[in-house]
Amino acid sequence: MLVEVCSPTIRRKEMDAVLTVLVEEKIGPGEQAERLIQAGRERLGFDYCLALRSPAIALFFALKALKMPPRSGVAISALSPEYYLRVIEDLGLTAVFCDTGEASACMNAKTIGAAVPETAASDQAVRAIVLHHNLGLMPDMEGISALGIPLIEDCSAAYMSGTGEKKAGSYGIFTVLGLEERDMLTSGGGALLYATDRRGAAALRSAGAPPPEYGLPDMNAAMALVQFRESEKNLQRRAKIAELYARSAMLQGRHKMFACPENFVYNNYAFALVLETGMKDVIAYAKRKEIVVENAFAKTPAATGPVKQDTCPAACSVSLRTALFPLYPRLGDAAAARVAKLIQTLP
Repeated sequence: MLVEVCSPTIRRKEMDAVLTVLVEEKIGPGEQAERLIQAGRERLGFDYCLALRSPAIALFFALKALKMPPRSGVAISALSPEYYLRVIEDLGLTAVFCDTGEASACMNAKTIGAAVPETAASDQAVRAIVLHHNLGLMPDMEGISALGIPLIEDCSAAYMSGTGEKKAGSYGIFTVLGLEERDMLTSGGGALLYATDRRGAAALRSAGAPPPEYGLPDMNAAMALVQFRESEKNLQRRAKIAELYARSAMLQGRHKMFACPENFVYNNYAFALVLETGMKDVIAYAKRKEIVVENAFAKTPAATGPVKQDTCPAACSVSLRTALFPLYPRLGDAAAARVAKLIQTLP
């Protein structure tokens, strides 16, 4: 049986929650969305939140709330989701691509700082950072905060990742928590956009309430509510599988895992290896074992063309060599053991 690289964790509880909303014939934005916001406030400690239909809409409202002049620069990683570029351009702003660290999938204070001076004297000066926590990983957040540039965090893959008491999503003025199919929590689509303090909350409120057509439908919100409640159990399952894979990776020895900051607690969103051999060879080898392996960053600006090799060499290299292996809570023990064996015997 084929082992897919990703599968949303939808169980009977999620199905029942959605069915209840359908039976009540209240599928648009409403009571369930408000309950989701309240549940998020209790778990994430934010001051103000909007429940929206997609991460793209959430990013649009976050950038708009910063009220930047036209053509202002927005620093993003070369390994960001492709939709970042579309949103930034639609707002009349300018994407400024930043490289990643050599041993990580994330941009950091050094790589952001290297990109900022290039635009400082122009109307494209960097006035915001949008930080995507790739694969649920985090860079040195204190260093990025010290740059003094307004920060929007995207913790769609990093829910419950963090260092000490500080979790992903608690550093920025605004935070996007995506609820898409491949995000850490899923509702089949949607996002929470929240501000952790009064200053950010005031900025979001001043942008005005979004029309209902931008709001998160109740059937999606109902599923997300269950995902919040079940998240601890799902995190434990992810950790168990990741530990098995990590042991296999250490025995295999050739391909490397990403480096993490000291005291970092990972949510085990994904298991990725930076390959020493060709991606095609690994994908083909896995296919023969009936296991799907993907290029983790195939759909990012570094891989699809907008970013040049000489501008972001580390990110471009990582985009070609990072393999993603199946890891999700519904993955059975037998299938996980097959993947672990695959990792240990990679070419």
